[in-house]
Amino acid sequence: MIYKEFQGLMLSNLGMGCMRLPVVDGNDALVDQAAVERMVSLAMARGVNYYDTAWGYHAGNSERAIGKALSAYPRDRFFLADKFPGYDLSNMGKVEEIFQAQLEKCQVEYFDFYLFHNVCELNIDAYLNPRYGILTYLLEQKKNGRIRHLGFSCHGAMPVLRRFLDAYGAHMEFCQLQLNYVDWIFQGGKEKVELLSQFQIPVWVMEPLRGGRLARLGESEAAVLQALHPQRSVPAWAFRFLQGIPGVTVILSGMSDAKQMEDNLSTFEAEDPLTEQERSRLLALGEEMTNPKALACTGCRYCTTHCPQGLDIPHLLALYNEHRFTGGGFIAPMALSAIAPDKQPGACIGCRSCEAVCPQQLHISEAMADFRRLL
Repeated sequence: MIYKEFQGLMLSNLGMGCMRLPVVDGNDALVDQAAVERMVSLAMARGVNYYDTAWGYHAGNSERAIGKALSAYPRDRFFLADKFPGYDLSNMGKVEEIFQAQLEKCQVEYFDFYLFHNVCELNIDAYLNPRYGILTYLLEQKKNGRIRHLGFSCHGAMPVLRRFLDAYGAHMEFCQLQLNYVDWIFQGGKEKVELLSQFQIPVWVMEPLRGGRLARLGESEAAVLQALHPQRSVPAWAFRFLQGIPGVTVILSGMSDAKQMEDNLSTFEAEDPLTEQERSRLLALGEEMTNPKALACTGCRYCTTHCPQGLDIPHLLALYNEHRFTGGGFIAPMALSAIAPDKQPGACIGCRSCEAVCPQQLHISEAMADFRRLL
């Protein structure tokens, strides 16, 4: 396992993200506890010591699942990260209540790392509003030893990131960014990393495979990489790219089964930096893959917990992107034929509740209306 130094700690370069744990019968809220415990056992045996969960993952059950799995190990053998769920504005006045509940759900007395979750255009005003007392409370927990290191995750654009850093940067020890070889340009990842460097804040990476998209390349896309390095797996390209970025310390991967974990563990056994030629070609491929018509949904599923119609929005957006990318075709209509009419795009009432909690600030209701029109 590759390790990176952070304030005297040695953190595994690969961290286990707990947003996409194995589930039972496709039910995102029903985590397969036995499978999670097998995966944690494998991760611990191979040197992974960083585990990342959050209040909203798996409808609130991720914290319980990883907490139970990690309870079998001495507390000093792992680093656990959790987050204050400010992606939902209704939580802003509940920081003390939520923090205490998180400790109990995770079965720990302190968090090694704790984050302001998803700083973005939606919540920046509330996060910085002193009447909620969020920063004050979290700094107090740090003083009391219930938080060891305080940071934040950010899906917002550069102005949001800069505003948060100007206000709270002196207190932030790390920043979690959506970063990969597509978003290095598409979402301004390069500029964000450079800004954080100015504040001397190291980077934690989320969505290194962009919701799995960079692990499932098309034949022509994969052929480009195979021609450069036939033995390297497709996901490994994305991880190797990130390992070459100065300041990147922990790379979180939301692994859903033991096979994915085995593949990732192999990639992180030893340093294997990209050559300059490989890096340039990979970035070029990322630009080629970026479809300006597609919505950049990462499948975080925050939207589904706020949809009054109970729509599987990430799935519908994936079908929408496919339909637009191909200019029609049969795949989306065929998939929709297996979905009940009241769960199809036409069931969207345009209330925008989903958009209020979307980390990517996607115009979901407009996409659903356009999907209906295209169909």
